Amino acid sequence: MEDQGRLTEPMTYDAESDRYLPISWDDAFSLIGAELRALDSPDEASFYTSGRLSNEATFLYQLMVREYGTNNLPDCSNMCHEASGRALKASIATGKGTADLVDWEECDALFLLGSNAASNAPRMLTALADAVRRGAQVVHVNPLVEAGATRAIVPHEFVDMALNRATATSTMNLQVRPGGDLALIRGMAKAVLEVAQTDPGAVDEEFLATYTNGFETYRDLVEGTPWAELVRQSGLSQQEIRAAADVYLTSGRTVISWCLGISQHEHGVDTVREIVNLLLLRGNIGRPGTGPSPVRGHSNVQGNRTCGVDHNPTQEWLDRLAAACLIDPPRHRGLDTVHTIEAMHDGRVKVFLGMGGNFVLAAPDTVFTAEGLRRCRLTVQVSTKLNRSHLVHGAKALILPCLGRTERDEQEGGVQGVTVEDAMSMVHLSVGRKRPASSHLRSEPAIIAGIAKATLPDTRTPWDWYVGDYDRIRDVMSRALRGFEGFNQVVRRKYGFRIPQPARERVFETPSGRAEFSLASLPDVIPASPDTLVLQTMRSHDQWNTTIYSANDRYRGVKNLRELVFLNAEDMRERGIAEGDLVDIVATSKDGSTRSVRGFRAIAYDLPRGAAAGYMPELNVLVGPKDFSTQSDQPLMKSIQVTVTPHRPR
Repeated sequence: MEDQGRLTEPMTYDAESDRYLPISWDDAFSLIGAELRALDSPDEASFYTSGRLSNEATFLYQLMVREYGTNNLPDCSNMCHEASGRALKASIATGKGTADLVDWEECDALFLLGSNAASNAPRMLTALADAVRRGAQVVHVNPLVEAGATRAIVPHEFVDMALNRATATSTMNLQVRPGGDLALIRGMAKAVLEVAQTDPGAVDEEFLATYTNGFETYRDLVEGTPWAELVRQSGLSQQEIRAAADVYLTSGRTVISWCLGISQHEHGVDTVREIVNLLLLRGNIGRPGTGPSPVRGHSNVQGNRTCGVDHNPTQEWLDRLAAACLIDPPRHRGLDTVHTIEAMHDGRVKVFLGMGGNFVLAAPDTVFTAEGLRRCRLTVQVSTKLNRSHLVHGAKALILPCLGRTERDEQEGGVQGVTVEDAMSMVHLSVGRKRPASSHLRSEPAIIAGIAKATLPDTRTPWDWYVGDYDRIRDVMSRALRGFEGFNQVVRRKYGFRIPQPARERVFETPSGRAEFSLASLPDVIPASPDTLVLQTMRSHDQWNTTIYSANDRYRGVKNLRELVFLNAEDMRERGIAEGDLVDIVATSKDGSTRSVRGFRAIAYDLPRGAAAGYMPELNVLVGPKDFSTQSDQPLMKSIQVTVTPHRPR
């Protein structure tokens, strides 16, 4: 499907021939409008986005959905960084990190947890290499020691690339057991507090007294946590934990960054909050070279959330939207990703509209998700290329092709530019220059407006006026979105603008007016049975999200193979498994049900005992519909309890 190239015209599913056939834009919009208006409740539809939408399209999308009458706005963040957002809001009243790229350049120590920079954030390699070269300490925390966590040939450094010359990207690697990061961070805090008993400078007492709440209780909690349990749960020795704490103690300015290896666990929210706890101890928030810094993913996932794609919006946000757009938005909580899948499956959601992405392969339990989509009356995918989700659809189905962001978007007011927000809260404007792949393509705002007009016959929103000139959308956004005041002016600065964050200025808009220490219990991340391994899903090097460019993974030494599982060599010997053997993998879900894949290839890898790893989306089928965090509703993609046995042919 990837090799078919760009989609060039709207398509509709024809059940008689079992094919997609061309359809006009007007007819496509009419079909969507008719199906949405025929529902008994707006909550019988769900509106997904993968993070590909621009800020302007995002704002129109959520406006259409809320004017229609629902908050069913699941997004890819529900599967990736929902835990990070919830934790940061609870701790410091912002759902985003406070560090920016300048802080990365100025820190004395950088901790990177649960992330593989080489494959998932390759431009980060430059920052890591630069940090090591200038003498900063760079500590990677991951069950796998990845290639990019040791040395790398940094992209864009042409001499090094030509000479095949690698640069160090770390000063320390810590192989925690899956889910053991909270125990590591608490152990570091314990070491810091022990030093503080004789060296008051080990903690920032003035910061703690002025800006935080709950420190004394947190100190008691940490001091009461035995070293033996921290060692057992982290999978690290006390010496290793203390070494990490020494890096933190000798650093005047520290940034802690993390990705899905932290968030896709049952206790993901607690772990992120523990990271903030550690930063608070030494005042590493709200000054240069410091702060929490989640590594958010592709395209505009952070901007989507900022601009309104949120199934559980705050009342303040809805009030601002109502005042700016003169609508009465629904006030009840909507469905996120895992609950949308469940609702499609049991018939509560009958229409699914996806703005980008490959929902059926990105979501957990591939079979269950596919069954839910097939039970819908209508599924709509707005895309640039074909993917598996186009073949897994409802009784009626549409594929609507949109412009790519690099393509020229010409509307009534001339060539249009759109904005995105990066993981550092920077907003940038870009204008596509390439000739569109087809004259039939429409921009995302134009597609959203077409759906809105067909669905909302009594709408007072000037959809066509918005599409004619995106400055008009930005003017409304400047009234509706906090921090976007003067949007059209500030975004045209040379480097765009950074959305203001009170927490970055040490203004914590929590109920107490202070940064909040969390007091979570130490989770038990060790399976009850020694036969059980904890499997983590991940991407290969030749893969971007669900798009697989080849079956090679050169950073891990794999060629022409994806149906595999990486295992600790000792765990393989105990199970009678040799290198390259075929194995069967059985996962046990929270509800006791089991799922399996058969005939996968076993590969020995540098992993802690009890850990396993393999690729998504091939192993997503092992994550059941009940396997999501009670803290964040995120699927437990990094915490799948499995047994691995030699393959038995049926």
